Amino acid sequence: MKQAIRTVGLLLFCLLLLAQTVRAQVPLIGLATTAPADPGGIREGRFIGVIAGTAAFYTITLLMLRKQWYKKRVPFHSFNDNAEWLQMDKIGHATTAYCMSRGGYELMRWSGVDERASILTGGLLALLFQTTLEIYDGHSEGWGFSKGDMIANVAGTALFMGQQYGAGQQVVNLKYGFRKTIYPPFRPNLLGRTTGQQMLKDYNGQQYWLSVNLASVLPVGPAFPGWLNLDVGYSGSGMIGGHENPKVFDASGSEIKFNRHRQFFMSPDADLSRISTFSPSLQRFIGTVQFFKLPAPSLEFSRPNGFRFHPLILPKE
Repeated sequence: MKQAIRTVGLLLFCLLLLAQTVRAQVPLIGLATTAPADPGGIREGRFIGVIAGTAAFYTITLLMLRKQWYKKRVPFHSFNDNAEWLQMDKIGHATTAYCMSRGGYELMRWSGVDERASILTGGLLALLFQTTLEIYDGHSEGWGFSKGDMIANVAGTALFMGQQYGAGQQVVNLKYGFRKTIYPPFRPNLLGRTTGQQMLKDYNGQQYWLSVNLASVLPVGPAFPGWLNLDVGYSGSGMIGGHENPKVFDASGSEIKFNRHRQFFMSPDADLSRISTFSPSLQRFIGTVQFFKLPAPSLEFSRPNGFRFHPLILPKE
């Protein structure tokens, strides 16, 4: 549930970015490593709009969450959920924090704020949002403040800020993927009843990808496609409970047992923000909303199944 809340917040943040940044495309030639700086210093209209929109997003989202998910408050407390869901929740925290950091940065740059201030602002905005939710968790019955979650939030933010400060670009991105699984019908309240709910709740169907831009790390020439990435993915499967699976039975009363296991993937990908056939603003938007892994052939490894090749999308399991 907590990761679902953060994912909803991230999607709303992307919608805010879309409303602020999409403009007409400008034909250009060649490839861009990062979106070029918008000239002219701070653009007052854009800057005011971004500040107002971000403040409204933060306030409205937290008020809605407090009303819907944090109704019953208890004294502040912590709990350790680091062993749950084969650590899928922790990777989800890092991915969400990374994407929100990048979104805040791109909004600031689009507004004309200088590079270093934009990096710092993007990271602080992401940590502000994530930390507020963790404090809410600490006062929520059935949850608690999680040090593991906070470490993951900081790690995701640090991945963005460190690259942008050090390399001036995002050599490595974090992305999300999803496929339908057989597990939600066994615990629909926990794993989701509809596809939309399952995208947020079913950790068996989620994958998190570390996407590396090859032209940024290999000694290649100008003819090499600068948009080509190589992704390494992680997921878990066979999970119908956080720490362990409860007993479930089929129609005949026989117990069904699922093997909880980790899955690792490798797949090509594309960083569409590096194709400079769009305006700088649209490049920034594309770079931010590339939260989803593009369908592509992949190689999977897991202990139960060994190596498996998937031609395009990961199969339902």
